[in-house]
Amino acid sequence: MQQAQEDPKTVARAMWALGDYHRFARATVWEVGPVVTAACGITAGQRVLDVAAGTGNVAIRAAEAGAHVVAADLTPENFDAGRREARARGVELEWVEADAEALPFDDESFDVVTSAFGAIFAPHHRTVADEMLRVCRPSGTIGMANFVPEGTGAAFFEALGAFLPPSPPGTQPPLLWGDEDHVRGLFGDRVASLELTRRTYVERSPSREAYVELFRTTFGPIVALREHLAGDPERAGQLDRALDEFAARFDRGAPTGPAEYPYDYLLVVARKR
Repeated sequence: MQQAQEDPKTVARAMWALGDYHRFARATVWEVGPVVTAACGITAGQRVLDVAAGTGNVAIRAAEAGAHVVAADLTPENFDAGRREARARGVELEWVEADAEALPFDDESFDVVTSAFGAIFAPHHRTVADEMLRVCRPSGTIGMANFVPEGTGAAFFEALGAFLPPSPPGTQPPLLWGDEDHVRGLFGDRVASLELTRRTYVERSPSREAYVELFRTTFGPIVALREHLAGDPERAGQLDRALDEFAARFDRGAPTGPAEYPYDYLLVVARKR
C-alpha cells in the first residue's frame, strides 16, 4: 500500500486497479445493477450517468434498456473489462475517467444519475451529493445502492479497517451513505421526493474458503493491504485470520451447501426539483 502522504485520490485509483475488479463484481454485487436501473425507471433515449461505475454494473444494464450511457470512474484501468462485458452483451456506452467529487460534465446534462456501491467511497459526501445533483436535469432522477452501517457489510468493513492506515482528516466513512437521516441531510430540499428502501442481496460461493480467496485475489483494497503487509508476517497472518473469522461468522448457507452472505443495502431514489 502506498504512503499516506501521497495524494489520496492517486492512492485510491492505484488500490482499485489491483486484483480483478470485474471478476469480483460479477461474483458479488452484480445482481444489484438491474435493481437500480429498474428503480430509476431508465428507458430508451434517456441520457444516463453512472458515477463510480466500476466495470458497468449499472451502466451496462442502463444501456441494455436503450439509454445513452456514460460510465464514469476514478480508475480507468478497469474500463477494458467493462468494454468487453458491454460488447458481449451487445451494447455500447462511453467510458470517462472522472472523480465523483468533481464530475467533468455540464450542469443539468443527464436525465438519470446513478451509483451502486461506488460513490460512497469518495471521502466527502456532501460534495458527491452536490455533484450528482448538479449534473442531473430538473425533474431528473438520482438512484443509488449503498451499504448500510450494520450487518454483514459493516462487519466486513470493521474487520478490514483494523489493518488500514488512518483516513485523511475530513474523510467520511462509506457506510454513512446507508443511514437514512444522513442521506436526507445530503439531498435536503433540493429534491422533490426521496424514496429510501432497505433491500438485501446475497453473495454466494462454493465454500467459505473460496469466498475468502475471492477477496484475497480480486478485491483491490485487500490485494493492496496484503502487499503492504508482505514484510510483516505477523500482521499478514492476523489479516488472514480476520477474513476467515468473518467468513465463518456470517455464512448463512446450509451446513453442507454453498456459502451464502446476505448484505443489506439502502436503495435511494431521489427526484430533483
